[in-house]
Amino acid sequence: MATVRHQPEGLEQLQAQTKFSRKELQSLYRGFKSECPSGLVDEETFKSIYSQFFPQGDSSMYAHFLFNAFDMHRNGSIHFEDFVIGLSVLLRGSVSEKLRWAFNLYDINKDGYITKEEMLAVMKSIYDMMGKYTCPSVREDAPFEHVEKFFQKMDRNRDGVVTIDEFIETCQRDENIMSSMQLFDNVI
Repeated sequence: MATVRHQPEGLEQLQAQTKFSRKELQSLYRGFKSECPSGLVDEETFKSIYSQFFPQGDSSMYAHFLFNAFDMHRNGSIHFEDFVIGLSVLLRGSVSEKLRWAFNLYDINKDGYITKEEMLAVMKSIYDMMGKYTCPSVREDAPFEHVEKFFQKMDRNRDGVVTIDEFIETCQRDENIMSSMQLFDNVI
């Protein structure tokens, strides 16, 4: 059975689409290929790699959400291009680009809205990933309380969902949210 291999787009095109230099792209590609020789990452491989960064907790659900945010073609695999474009936004994107990416992460079903259920699923996965033995210890209802506070701030028209505009406007006006966005830079 032949192994399917994926050839990435040209470096010049990726350089134009990202904020990485040619050398950085080459280095990222070498690392990507060493972990994923086929040039594609499926979800199980992604979870396995990601779990190494959070051995004290269960990162599988958060890795699932993260995988779906990177899988731009929604085909169950991440190409090098998907990975490097997402990484460029997270590491070097403008505040607006990062917020759009974060919205996409929380919008699990990709319908253009974040529901309380979606936000709670992502929040629970973050708490699970951080582990049960965090200091200070986290109460069982902390993810729910976190979501309630977010929704009170973000759901401006009280229709039960958060739109991209509500999300971006609220985040940009809130110092705590803006500083917590920097925490997500290190989650990857």
